[in-house]
Amino acid sequence: MREAQLRNLAVNQIGYPADGRKSFVCIGQGGPFEVVDSAGGEAVYRGETAQPRFDEAAGITLCTGDFSALTLPGSYFIRLGGENSARFVIAESPYAELQRGLLKAFYFFRCGCDLEEEFAGPWQHKACHLADGTVYDEPGRKLDSVGGWHDAGDYGKYTGPGAKAVADLLLAYELYPQAFREPLPLPESGGGMPDVLHECRYELDWLFKMQDERTGGAFHKLTTKQFPGLDVMPEDDLADLYFLPVSATATGCFAGVMAMAARVYRPFDGEFADRCLAAAERAWRWLADHPDAPGFTNPGDVGTGEYGDNLDLDERYWAAAELFRTTGDEAYHREFLVLAAQQFPKYDLGWANMGAYGTIAYLFGDRAKADPALYGRLLDGLIAEAERFAAISASDSYGISLTPTDYSWGSNMVVLNRAMLLLLAYHLGGSKKYEVIALDHIHYLIGRNALDISYVTGFGDRPVMHPHHRPSVGDKVAQPVPGLVAGGPNRGLNDDCMLEHLQGMPPAQCFIDDEQSYAGNEVTIYWNSPAVFVVSHFV
Repeated sequence: MREAQLRNLAVNQIGYPADGRKSFVCIGQGGPFEVVDSAGGEAVYRGETAQPRFDEAAGITLCTGDFSALTLPGSYFIRLGGENSARFVIAESPYAELQRGLLKAFYFFRCGCDLEEEFAGPWQHKACHLADGTVYDEPGRKLDSVGGWHDAGDYGKYTGPGAKAVADLLLAYELYPQAFREPLPLPESGGGMPDVLHECRYELDWLFKMQDERTGGAFHKLTTKQFPGLDVMPEDDLADLYFLPVSATATGCFAGVMAMAARVYRPFDGEFADRCLAAAERAWRWLADHPDAPGFTNPGDVGTGEYGDNLDLDERYWAAAELFRTTGDEAYHREFLVLAAQQFPKYDLGWANMGAYGTIAYLFGDRAKADPALYGRLLDGLIAEAERFAAISASDSYGISLTPTDYSWGSNMVVLNRAMLLLLAYHLGGSKKYEVIALDHIHYLIGRNALDISYVTGFGDRPVMHPHHRPSVGDKVAQPVPGLVAGGPNRGLNDDCMLEHLQGMPPAQCFIDDEQSYAGNEVTIYWNSPAVFVVSHFV
């Protein structure tokens, strides 16, 4: 459990881009402040905080201090009223190491291979989950289950969430290839392909195994029937594995991400790209043959993450958009137009609502082939959503797009998904302010928040130390696996640890750095993936 005393001055504990907006947040009434050179101890900038205001989400009176005029690279801290902030840097590109750490986290999520000391350091462990899995509703049928990423703090592997994570990383590579030039390294590094694509391929190779060879549909998930104990290392989790039944949502996600991968990998490996496209098209045929497939529900004897979702229009919409963008086939365009006329969220980037991925694929595709009216409506809608986030951010003391009610389970995913959408809107011709606001979301993640904590393990001077993450608990290494994004404040207090320690706390303070807090301090691949996208923009 976190025991560090809360500082009254919250900064990005890594630093600020030299040419960007720079500010800190102070609890209380504020006043004159200094920016102090860490090396020489001399004040290099002086200013006055803005007028204090009560922040509803944080439940405290706050004021901000702006020092954007300071652009000289160096190491600094804020001094105000005899108190010092965390040290931070001002640099041309302060987030390169953070970006690499967020991406390297996916290597630590790998299942089915040795994590070797050369690449994993003290967090090495042996290969895990090597047994075949049983098809749940066909007990005599066993299939190869090895590979992919563990989903979260547990060892389940899920088609939909895995597809979202890969999609975020592939989008990051498509928009910011220069951010991935340096190897991490990984065991596969080299061969002319960037490591982000090597890492995504590790998951994609497993996703192929989630397509039922008999039907073309995608199994919803691959897990044991119940979660193992919190201190169980992956190689010691020997319970039987099960392929849970095919679902339309999983199949739609599978088709979407495979069509996307076919496009991205084409310059590097044509044979692999062909395989991805064939898998996507077969999954699409399953979707076409099952227009009324029911949503997924855990069987009564299965207690692992359900990822239940009764609406599959958004996944079908994404699949049609990616297949159209990749192939140019007008048949997929016609299907997309029909789906686009239906009512469902088209600008959400979460695992349950995948509509934004379809919208993005259409807007970033060949505009000459798009329907002009639909293209305009989708673009206007995405910009309107960015404007909504900008308005929320303007009223928030920390500059992020969460209202008090948005501090729910996985609130940091919401922070990062919204920052991601702001950047996508910026790329599509939206206001420069969207980029500035997205950077404020990074500042929040790395310490400029109500708890003066970095929500990324291993980064910042007060990072999360006790994530709900089985390898970090069970490996006997003092430091947790680095580069993991914690879920963040959750006003729902959905676990016993939160209920015991956080009753009555305001939404933005409903977080405890305790390994028992799975509803606030767990980690997942699809919280890391939008973080990679957003930080890559600023590398």
